[in-house]
Amino acid sequence: MSKPTALRSVSSFADLPELYAELTATPDFVASFGDPLPLTIIEPNEEPAEHLMPDPLAAQAECGGIVAAIFDLLGDTRLDALAPELAWGFVNSFHFVAGRLESREDRLADTIRDMARRLEPGEVFVKELEDTQLECQSVAEQRAAMEAMRDYAAAMYRAYAGRPWSPAKGSRASHVTTASQISALDFLRARSERRRDRYDPQGPVVVVSGPQDWHDWRVIWNRLDQIRARIPHLVLVTTGQRAGVDAAAAAWAAERGVVCVAFGLYGRGKGKGFKRNRDIAELMPVEALLCEGSGIQSSLYDLLNPPTGHRVPTHVFMRTDQEPDTPIKRKRRVIAA
Repeated sequence: MSKPTALRSVSSFADLPELYAELTATPDFVASFGDPLPLTIIEPNEEPAEHLMPDPLAAQAECGGIVAAIFDLLGDTRLDALAPELAWGFVNSFHFVAGRLESREDRLADTIRDMARRLEPGEVFVKELEDTQLECQSVAEQRAAMEAMRDYAAAMYRAYAGRPWSPAKGSRASHVTTASQISALDFLRARSERRRDRYDPQGPVVVVSGPQDWHDWRVIWNRLDQIRARIPHLVLVTTGQRAGVDAAAAAWAAERGVVCVAFGLYGRGKGKGFKRNRDIAELMPVEALLCEGSGIQSSLYDLLNPPTGHRVPTHVFMRTDQEPDTPIKRKRRVIAA
């Protein structure tokens, strides 16, 4: 985080967001806004021209200020419960635009590859290729700016809502932050196609799974901190639920700047929970953290710890709020407790 050389005073409340941004300016905004292309192409088929980027400090201040304003306006009123929903939509607007720009960037990159394979002599072709390259670079610059604003707004959302922001579907991955949330579909597709490095994080996989009504998030955070101390570049894989154990693990990943891959149930058909377990086991995790829940957790334990062959070191936590006789209780195996 950069530090200002001097602290200046403000004359009104309207100046506070700008001052706050100066005091908390992040390299992400400077990288995305501070060194724009000399020439850019904003819309398809237009001629290259000079266009300024928004000031990085102002962009950061406004992104954070809008999220803060939503919670401050509705807090302690009968609309208090709606503040997270409205703020989520604000963050998601950046995410939606960034996704649209990424699709356009991919199409332009494909066009450039096709043109490179059929290089033709002549000024017209060369000009078309140069313009396409510049347009692709311009779109990439726009996408990076949207992602920087999304990620900062998401950080403000987490500070106010108490939980990490995540898109309704798909992934939140960017070049400017390591605290990415990646969907299983994007993750597996990237692994098979090598489409984008940021959708295919490289590192030892650590699996977390448990019920949605888990009673204590602290035990999950403490154990994940211990695992991360031994495996600093881990990739966290969860079973994609929005409450309980998976939500606590995702919040830990957001706080620690760890990539989190969510293996949800969508698109898996009958027996989807068990199919998901097999997909997770095929990632060859190096460690797992399972909390007492249903047969899904018991099945995942069996896949990671077969009677013969490689067994994954597994931390099993049992409920302290109740003591049912579950399958995972009967065969629990606590390692490095």
